[in-house]
Amino acid sequence: MTLCLIALGANSGVSFAANARGLAKAARQLPGRIGAISRIYRTPAWPPGAGPDFANAVALLHCTMAPNILLDRLHGIEARHGRVRERRWVARTLDLDLLDWHGTVRPDVPTVRHWMTLPPAVQASIAPDQLILPHPRLQDRAFVLIPLCDVAPDWRHPLTGRTARAMLMALSGAERGQITAIGPVHGVVNIKRR
Repeated sequence: MTLCLIALGANSGVSFAANARGLAKAARQLPGRIGAISRIYRTPAWPPGAGPDFANAVALLHCTMAPNILLDRLHGIEARHGRVRERRWVARTLDLDLLDWHGTVRPDVPTVRHWMTLPPAVQASIAPDQLILPHPRLQDRAFVLIPLCDVAPDWRHPLTGRTARAMLMALSGAERGQITAIGPVHGVVNIKRR
């Protein structure tokens, strides 16, 4: 079994509560065994003004499939939840991101570093045509790092060596303060807490 980290988000339901229920349903459909799942957090849309607040969570998943196959399965779950990929960073019924697959750097260090350092305006207009691991923007996003710290605060970024907790503390208090814990993901077992 390989240890993976999956970010879950939704913000285009009829209400925040509906988005949170959709997250719980999607978590139960993840391919593999959930080792832990964070609380659900209420998060302002990114980029600002891109839609209603998100429901966000992170799952620690044990699975046997290769990363590309896992990503395809995640995209299939998104599609079953009504996700249509037309533009980047718009409201979505479900967003499942593969954050990490057993500490793998993929496809290579220079490519990952390139995507990590792209300015936000460029990130909004282009998407990689291949799987990038670890997720190239996780270190910049409190809405990922806060739930990640619920399940794996000592997880280390395979390129920078920084822990999830250290990356979170490097973000501004204003960024961290916009994110509110709502409660557990109902219907999913093995929930860990900080």
